[in-house]
Amino acid sequence: MNEVIKQLTERKSVRVFADREIDESIVREILLAAVNAPTAGNQQLYTILRISDPGILAQLAESCDHQPFIAKGKLVLLFCADCLKWYEAFRYAGCEPREPGAGDLLLAVDDALIAAQNAVVAAQSYGIGSCYIGDIMENMETQREILGLPEYVFPAALLVFGYPTEQQKNRKKPERADLKHIVHIDRYRHMDEAELREMLRKSMPDEEFDAWIKAFFKRKYDSDFSREMTRSVEKYLEQFRQ
Repeated sequence: MNEVIKQLTERKSVRVFADREIDESIVREILLAAVNAPTAGNQQLYTILRISDPGILAQLAESCDHQPFIAKGKLVLLFCADCLKWYEAFRYAGCEPREPGAGDLLLAVDDALIAAQNAVVAAQSYGIGSCYIGDIMENMETQREILGLPEYVFPAALLVFGYPTEQQKNRKKPERADLKHIVHIDRYRHMDEAELREMLRKSMPDEEFDAWIKAFFKRKYDSDFSREMTRSVEKYLEQFRQ
């Protein structure tokens, strides 16, 4: 296994950081890796916000499902799917562009997340941990106000970086499902109950399946934050419906 693959497979979310700053030269390399990610038509349909204001970080720590560690990150980056900048560039050039639609948004989200993952991989190569904060899609009205996000700019992924503590380094990474369950050949293969149980077994080796899945359902899929995220995103998407 080469070093890149090793780092990719060993990478895990880090939520506790050592009291050590990230050198600005390394921050620059992380950002350069991000902006050199694959992008649709070389459009770079994203804008990266580097968030350093303690007040804004404190607000995000609260609005993103009450996660105090966000405010303790040594580098915090928000990757926004940006459908606005090209729309305005087209107008400035005398074009008559249609309003951005759902397809434009999804393409921009793809671009933003690819760039975000490049940043994660670059940070990992320096021994810097990271954690994705999907909760940035909750409380959309609040997030947009905190961050000054205009129309057609969507907060796709918040990333918190920092050097991991020894405890975080030694913490076991959750096992992923076997390839046979994830990689389907040529066409989607519907998995039956037996295969789904087999696939998820790694996630709960010491628990009874039905009890585990019901608890997971309540904690994640049927949780208040999940319902709020759906409400928030659906409301935001209204501006992309034509």
